[in-house]
Amino acid sequence: MTLQIAVASGKGGTGKTTIGVGLASEMAAIKPGVTYIDCDVEEPNGHLFLKPSITEKRAVSVPVPIVDIDLCNACGACGSFCNFKAIVNILDKVLTFPELCHGCGGCSKVCEAQAIREVPRVVGYVETGTALPGNEHGPISFVQGRLEVKELQATHVIRAARKEMPDRGVTIIDAPPGAACAMVAATKGADLVLLVTEPTPFGLNDLEIAVNTIRELGLPAAVVVNRSDIGDERVTRYCEEEGLEILAEIPHDRAVAMAYSRGELITTAVPEFAERIRGMIPRIYELVQG
Repeated sequence: MTLQIAVASGKGGTGKTTIGVGLASEMAAIKPGVTYIDCDVEEPNGHLFLKPSITEKRAVSVPVPIVDIDLCNACGACGSFCNFKAIVNILDKVLTFPELCHGCGGCSKVCEAQAIREVPRVVGYVETGTALPGNEHGPISFVQGRLEVKELQATHVIRAARKEMPDRGVTIIDAPPGAACAMVAATKGADLVLLVTEPTPFGLNDLEIAVNTIRELGLPAAVVVNRSDIGDERVTRYCEEEGLEILAEIPHDRAVAMAYSRGELITTAVPEFAERIRGMIPRIYELVQG
């Protein structure tokens, strides 16, 4: 059986990665063949807890235009084509902004003077390896994308990381926070999206946005309420009204915060946390299998 579970959140700081790495480790304890993919490429931190041995690192590049000014006739076709303004015509000059380029290659196709060629621009890296989270847990195949500093095209690195997904077993995808293009790219095709939230007004607001996005994608979703005892009941009422199942409510625990600050795997350091993560697993399989 192939199972893809994306762990997402409407905003950062909800405990998304804590849930994601914990779920990966507890599933690996039950059955081999678990892969963890960190698609939060702007700030990947799953490695801090799973502590993988990285065996391979490869660059992710985007083809960007280079203009031969001797051939260019400043017709303006390239600038008119590019919706992202990565190439623009100003008077008789053509300017390129590689950091805005999405690598579609359209500008070179519309250039009748054949003055544009493409060269690769490295925007990030994908690293792969193996994590051994504990003696009682099986090995976890580890993948993480890492966007280069000052780069804007996170989706290219996310797609490259997702290409490392195996065709069997369980894959846990740690999605970027929010509900923009990066989250969409990470969760696309998932069998289930776990939305991690907290019972605060900000948590509710961002959960609503994330739910709307996931539903537009046609993906099934369930909710994990982290630090469940710090807020009010509005998140619970919202989930009831929207038909969203809450798979776990995890109370605030100082031991979790301390283990997190030390870079320890929470499911190993705090048994009560591990029990709540394990308790979700049978229901996850039921939801996916229908």
